[in-house]
Amino acid sequence: MENTTKAKITLFHCINAFTEKKSLSTDRVDVKIIKMPCSGMVTEVFLLKAFEAGADAVSIFVCPEGACRYTEGNIRAGKRMAKTRSVLDEIGVGGKRLTMHQVKPAEGANAEQIIAGILEELKALGPNPAA
Repeated sequence: MENTTKAKITLFHCINAFTEKKSLSTDRVDVKIIKMPCSGMVTEVFLLKAFEAGADAVSIFVCPEGACRYTEGNIRAGKRMAKTRSVLDEIGVGGKRLTMHQVKPAEGANAEQIIAGILEELKALGPNPAA
């Protein structure tokens, strides 16, 4: 993305996987955070609507494998993400704009690194063509 354009990222996260300590939005990025009781509740419709609403990228923060409070929520989120990536590729938005990351509540600094990585990827992808 161009330096003059502020990137928009929508972040869905399990309340058990990520604890917000401070805003992830900066002068380079606007991060819209959506808390969920479990990442397994994220659906293809939610993910697609985030892109429709103008997100340049969407990310899902899930519990590490084997640590999901609801046993398989993170696995369900991964399957839904894969389906949605296929749809994004089919409609020309690009599946690479949708990512999933395993995080622990104590890894708040890691979230900033993940957002920085998404911003780097967006440099190559550019703004959301559907926005």
